[in-house]
Amino acid sequence: MTQTALYNNKYILGISFISALGGYLFGFDFAVITGALPFLRTVFGLSAWWEGFLTGSLALGCIVGTLIAGNIADRLGRRPGLMFAAIIFAFSSLGMAFADTLSVFVAFRFMAGIGVGMASMLSPLYIAEISPATVRGRNVAINQLTIVIGILVTNIINYNLADNGPDAWRWMFGLGAIPAILFLVGLIWLPESPRYLVKAGKLEKAQSVLNKIGNVTFANNTLADIKTSFTGNTQKQSYAAVFAKNVRPAVIIGITLAVFQQLCGINVVFNYTSTIFAALGASLNEQLFETVAIGIVNLIFALVAMWQVDKLGRKPLMLFGSGALAVLYIVLALLLKNQAATIYVSVVVLAAISVYSMSLAPVTWVLISEIFPNKIRGLASSVAVVSLWAAYFILVFTFPILAEQIGTYGPFWLYAAICILGYLFIKIKVKETKGKTLEELETM
Repeated sequence: MTQTALYNNKYILGISFISALGGYLFGFDFAVITGALPFLRTVFGLSAWWEGFLTGSLALGCIVGTLIAGNIADRLGRRPGLMFAAIIFAFSSLGMAFADTLSVFVAFRFMAGIGVGMASMLSPLYIAEISPATVRGRNVAINQLTIVIGILVTNIINYNLADNGPDAWRWMFGLGAIPAILFLVGLIWLPESPRYLVKAGKLEKAQSVLNKIGNVTFANNTLADIKTSFTGNTQKQSYAAVFAKNVRPAVIIGITLAVFQQLCGINVVFNYTSTIFAALGASLNEQLFETVAIGIVNLIFALVAMWQVDKLGRKPLMLFGSGALAVLYIVLALLLKNQAATIYVSVVVLAAISVYSMSLAPVTWVLISEIFPNKIRGLASSVAVVSLWAAYFILVFTFPILAEQIGTYGPFWLYAAICILGYLFIKIKVKETKGKTLEELETM
C-alpha cells in the first residue's frame, strides 16, 4: 500500500512568514513616501518633475536589486540574498531619516529600492519553492499579506506622526530600521530552498529540508521530481538561457503580467493619495486618514485572496481584477473631472484597492514565482521583476507631470484602457496553474 504524502503545515507556514517579512519591508518603503510627501515638498521645494523622480527613485533601485538578487539566488542561494536585503533595508532607512539634502535623500531612497527589489523577487520565489502544490498559492500570497500589513502599519504611524512638527518625516523613515533588524534575526532560522540545494548538488541537505516540510513519501517523491527537472542542466545558466526558444513563451507571459500589474495604475492611488485628494480640497489630516482607510481595505482583501487563490484559481481572479479596475477607473475619472464630493471619490478608490488586493496584486507574484522552469527560475524571475519595477518607475514618475498637464483625472482614462488590454491578454495567453507542482508546470 502506497503511503500518502503529508505536510508539516506549521513548519511550512512558519518559514513562509519569516521569508515574507521581506514583504513587510517592501510595504514600508512603498507606503512611507505617501505620508512623507507633504513634508518633503516643503523641505526640498519639489517641482512636479522632482516629486515624480523622488517617488520613482525607489523603482530604479528595485531594478538594480532585482538583478543582483537573480544572480545571488542562483549562485549563493535564496537565503543569503534575503539577508543582504535586510541589511540594506536597515541602513537605507536610517540614511533617509538623517538626509539633509535632496540628492542625499534620493540616493538613500535608491538604496532602499535595492533592498525592496531583492525582497520582492526572493521572498515569493523562496516560498513557492518550499511549498507543496496544494497550498503554494496561499503561501505565496502570504508575501502579499505582509506587504499590505507593512503598508497599513506605516500609514497608521505616518498619520500619528503628522502633527509632530516639520521633522516628522524623519521619524517616518527612520523607524523602518526596526523591522529590518527583526527580519535579519529571523533569517538565521530559515533553511535554504531544497530546489536550490539540488541545483547546487547538495542532495543530503535538500533531503533534510524536505523531511522537515513533509513525511518520507513527500520528501522522496519531491526530491526525485526536482532531480529529474535538472537532468541535463547542471551547467550554470546565463540570461541568454532565459530567452531560449523552449522557455520564451513563459518568460513573455511573466514579463507582460509584471508590467501590467504596474501600468494598470493602482500604485498611483497608493503613492499619490495626498495629491488626488488635495485636488478635491481635502486637508492634510483628511489626506493621511484616507491612506489609513486604503491600508485597512488592502489588508482585508489580501486575506480574501489568500483564501481564494487555491480555490478559484489564478486566471479567474486576474480576469476579474483587470475587468473591474477598467470600470472603476472610468467612474473615478468622471468623478475627479467633475470635482465630486470627497466621499464619492473615496468609495471608488477603496473599491479599486479592494479589487486589486484580491487579484492582480497577489496573483501576479504567485504566477511569476511558479511558471518558470527550475533551471532558470531565479534568473527568469529577476527579468520579470525588473520589468515590473521599470513599469512602476514609468507610472509614478509620469503621474505628477500628467496630472499637472491634463488634470488629476486624465491619467485614469489611460489606466482603464491598459486594464482592458490586460484582460484580453490574460484571457488568451495565461493558463491555470493551481494544484500543479512546479515540476508539472514545466511540461504545460
